[in-house]
Amino acid sequence: MTDTIVLIHGFWVTPRSWENWVAHYEKRGFRVLAPGYPGFEVEVEALNADPAPVEAITIPGIVEHLESVVQALDTPPILIGHSAGGVFTQLLMDKGYGAAGVALNSAPTEGVPVVPVSQVKSTFPVLRNPANRNKAVRYDFEQWNYAFTNTFPEAEARALYERYAVPVSGHILFESALANLIPGHQGTWVDYGNDDRAPLLFVAGTEDNIMPPKVQWSNARHYRSDKTLTRVVEFSGMPHLLPAAPGWEDVADYVLAWALRNARA
Repeated sequence: MTDTIVLIHGFWVTPRSWENWVAHYEKRGFRVLAPGYPGFEVEVEALNADPAPVEAITIPGIVEHLESVVQALDTPPILIGHSAGGVFTQLLMDKGYGAAGVALNSAPTEGVPVVPVSQVKSTFPVLRNPANRNKAVRYDFEQWNYAFTNTFPEAEARALYERYAVPVSGHILFESALANLIPGHQGTWVDYGNDDRAPLLFVAGTEDNIMPPKVQWSNARHYRSDKTLTRVVEFSGMPHLLPAAPGWEDVADYVLAWALRNARA
């Protein structure tokens, strides 16, 4: 049985967003790694003061860094990614990594065309201005609250905004938004027919505005191999910032049990 869990964060946050899950899984005896993107080794406050590392990141650079983390392990880990981290989880699994994978409120990989209205509203603060393409763009609280913490009381949402929120890479967000319109495969393409991919679970929060359940279901349906396991589960009342939402312990326990039950040797 695998004894290592790798937690992969998404955009607009850092590995700090996994702090509850790291402690929760470590108490159960697991080795838990929560690697940051290249340049994200600093704290949230440092990235807000100097967002140059956010401007510098690229999808290939992130994937290469995460590969180096997973390659150094003695046994295949359980991979759990949130939001954009769900995409990176899928990219790593497509390359043969991981005993099992979980994508929480995942962004879509290339070829998933579903774009709900709430997702457009969530990303519009960045995509409305072409000049943001080469910038690190920070959400104000109202924008963050709609996209991440819409189910939280305002005081708690503001506290999480101060603790977790960092700017997002404009060029990566533009690249992701336009991926299905550009000929050829882009950085988030996976082989949906890959017969050797480990079991994968998509988790959808029913109140998620930026990556709502229909995105998770559409992404899952793209996987067409009958030799691999792909499942979707919905958690009622959960927003996008699922790792910090009330009831996150139930989600953490559920996905770990699923991954251990279905992990390949």
